[in-house]
Amino acid sequence: MTDGSRGTFSSGMSTIFAARHAIEDLCQRAANTWEIPVKEVVWHEGNATAKGKKHKKLQPLSLGDLAAGSENTGGPIAGHSQIVADGAGVSFASHICDIEVDPETSATKVVRYTVIQDAGKAIHPDYVEGQFQGGAVQGIGWALNEEYIYGDDGRLQNPGFLDYRIPVCSDLPFIDTQILEIPNPNHPYGIRGVGETSIVPPLAAIGNALADVTGVRMTHVPMSPPRIRKAIKEKQA
Repeated sequence: MTDGSRGTFSSGMSTIFAARHAIEDLCQRAANTWEIPVKEVVWHEGNATAKGKKHKKLQPLSLGDLAAGSENTGGPIAGHSQIVADGAGVSFASHICDIEVDPETSATKVVRYTVIQDAGKAIHPDYVEGQFQGGAVQGIGWALNEEYIYGDDGRLQNPGFLDYRIPVCSDLPFIDTQILEIPNPNHPYGIRGVGETSIVPPLAAIGNALADVTGVRMTHVPMSPPRIRKAIKEKQA
């Protein structure tokens, strides 16, 4: 699944440990079946296998074999894991963007955007790509459009999506992605959280691009057309 930055990291870790616990149970059942010490049994490629030359005649037992005989070896086969999943890992990203700024209105449009991010291990690459893209779009919205506007009476003036402007498909280019896989040492499969990292860089990337194209360094978000126009006029003055 993909939810939050820790979803795959924490639930995946618990699943791995639960599976390992189930394998320990399977090895114990195989040992009981063969009447040998459990330390002489290994789980290899989906089968319980007896180690050593003295057990050559013992045929490997598959998960299906052990499940079929589970009634006589202890009942249902189950694995359990109860953990506090610490060590989600630091996540790194670099973002690149090209923008166009209308010289008259200062309206800004992102025309190309690329996310390069370390996912540790991309368990489901399509989902990871979607997290990169979704985070980048949220950051683009914060950079250019999204802002709460309050009246003098303290009431929110733009409580709906007609007035609170979030990016939609027609506002954006395709978000290109590059997944890097540098394992997180704190996870059995090297997973890192990826969901939130891509939200932050768009503000800096777009701010840098704006400074490059207009010569004005914006220090307040959103970098909306009125703010950009005002900053340009102040610089010209």
